[in-house]
Amino acid sequence: MTTPFYGPDFDALEQFDPEIAGVLVSELARIRSGLQLIASENMSSPAVIAALGSTLTNKYAEGYPGRRYYGGCSEVDKAETLAIERCKALFDADHANVQPHSGASANQAVYGAFMQPGDTILSMALPMGGHLTHGTKVSFSGKWFNAVSYGVERESENIDYAEVERLAKEHRPKVILAGGSAIPRLIDFEFFRNLADEVGAIFWVDAAHFIGLVAGKAIPSPVPYADVVSFTTHKVLRGPRAGAIVCKEEHAKTIDKAVFPMMQGGPQMHSIAAKAVNFKECATPEYADYAKQVIANARQLATSLGEHGIRPTTGGTDTHLSLHDLQGIGVTGAEAEQRADAAGIVLNKNAIPFDPAKPNIASGIRVGSPSVTTQGMGTDEMKVIADLIHTAITQGDGDPEHPVAKQVRAGVSELVERFPAYPR
Repeated sequence: MTTPFYGPDFDALEQFDPEIAGVLVSELARIRSGLQLIASENMSSPAVIAALGSTLTNKYAEGYPGRRYYGGCSEVDKAETLAIERCKALFDADHANVQPHSGASANQAVYGAFMQPGDTILSMALPMGGHLTHGTKVSFSGKWFNAVSYGVERESENIDYAEVERLAKEHRPKVILAGGSAIPRLIDFEFFRNLADEVGAIFWVDAAHFIGLVAGKAIPSPVPYADVVSFTTHKVLRGPRAGAIVCKEEHAKTIDKAVFPMMQGGPQMHSIAAKAVNFKECATPEYADYAKQVIANARQLATSLGEHGIRPTTGGTDTHLSLHDLQGIGVTGAEAEQRADAAGIVLNKNAIPFDPAKPNIASGIRVGSPSVTTQGMGTDEMKVIADLIHTAITQGDGDPEHPVAKQVRAGVSELVERFPAYPR
């Protein structure tokens, strides 16, 4: 019998296209055999995967429930309505749009809703923990809009709120954006709200990384403070690879028009159904417990790595991720990523604040706890994982056949056998 992790018609796929079928099998084996510490990844439930692999993928449904440009949308309307209502309830939001295909698509829609080409946005610089779509020159956001960037304090490595205030008053941006991809600490949403009101700006939060912790009531929510909140559904939230937006009622029509027809055409109804399933999962007490454990695990992992000389920036974390400076142990981020991967540990190189190295080399690594927490691991296991990471990146050489890589892989195997991903 096939499992839902391969899809309901895996046998037919295997007969028609054994090469792609093989990729599905080997990817599941990869997940099961290693430690997944990418902060922006997680493991969707069988229920979410089942919705993704459904016949809803066939339906073209431009528009919104009850207002489609195609016939035959009665059933997909039910799925999208459920997703919208569950999203609003989960985040106590006035309005939700569940159609964005990704976090970048959601962000593009926010730009489209509130800005014209050439307008100014104040956002966190990518090298300091921001995101590519927050005004980086190689992104549409940096090509179309005037991005003014704030950073972190050199000593604390936390957001430099004094700089944010100074830049906001100097440049009077159309939009002020909080959030990023490598921010370990909580963000002061009330400060940003008050500042946006003072300079007459829209306050936008990109909560892609931490929205799952908000859903689990483990950290404060940006929704009461922000005009608009964009996010992905596949990180801590543990849903399908996609995006969504919540906003205040006064911006509802503007956001909906920016998603469709401005930025997207037909929505992916199978993905929207999977989001509905995910939002229902996130409203359970079990998920709230999970979100709290994600933070506990991230804190322990950061502390334990720090004890090995792998310094956590900002001194630790309040969320699901920590960013670590490797300069003290004489290893680059690129070397650490390669050596860890050779030993069955998946993490990513990452720039640290004021990094002297190039981005493709980097002086740091970013580690996240969502996936291993999904597997059931706790703080004791985080101590073991820190030991394994330290051994792999300080004694290995990136060759999977190196004795140290084999030694670490044996430790990884022991963990994943006790805490399997997608148990057979």
